Amino acid sequence: MDILETHAYDRRQRRNMSCALLLSLSPFFLASAAYLFLWAHDSSPPSIITAGFKAAPVVLLAAVVLGWNGWKSLVGVAGGLLLSAVGDCCLVWPELFIHGMGAFAAAHLLFSLAFLTARYVPRRRSSSLSVLLYIVVFGLGAAFYVYIYPFLQKAPDSALLTPGVGVYVGLLTLMANLSLRTGQVVSILGSVSFLVSDSVLALQMFKVCAAMEHGHAVVMVTYYLAQMLIAMGDVLAVEDQDDFSKWKRS
Repeated sequence: MDILETHAYDRRQRRNMSCALLLSLSPFFLASAAYLFLWAHDSSPPSIITAGFKAAPVVLLAAVVLGWNGWKSLVGVAGGLLLSAVGDCCLVWPELFIHGMGAFAAAHLLFSLAFLTARYVPRRRSSSLSVLLYIVVFGLGAAFYVYIYPFLQKAPDSALLTPGVGVYVGLLTLMANLSLRTGQVVSILGSVSFLVSDSVLALQMFKVCAAMEHGHAVVMVTYYLAQMLIAMGDVLAVEDQDDFSKWKRS
């Protein structure tokens, strides 16, 4: 097989893989649309049904990652998605906010571990621009925490909430920086979307600013988008490694 035929074969394989991935994501799209349509603007009391509908899209994403990458992804993106689903359920009840934050913190830790695996390692050395971006992201995270700190002090359970949010912000920015390290656009966009979602949530949750008219919808759309992009990035990272290994063997 000459090089032109090989390139044509690779294009067909990638096209088939993209179609299969989009098809496997269709239950996630349907579940996300159902929650956003039924509950994004609803102020009804918390319930198990609401928690189930809210967590369902992320559980379906975990199933997609497990289907593509196998059980090893439980110590990685699939595990992070399942922990995020636990966090989704907890956040339905305001009194379980700290528990939900803990679940999401553990999820970011698993995402970070996944970004450190060989599948995500970039094929070029870090440049001075990359180092600058890492510093900027950590700096923005620190500045955001300092900004909301006075409002955390006024919140109930501030003795536990204030340091807890600090640890959470640190893990979130670590995950974002490690996604930058991968150089993979899909994963980077996922981490940025997560930063946006959590920032909007924090500003409203801790009464830093007035509640937005469609604040919950903004949080959930950016959150579901973040999780979808991170899941897709994990599947595509496996595909990229397979392609690289194929060329290395040839």
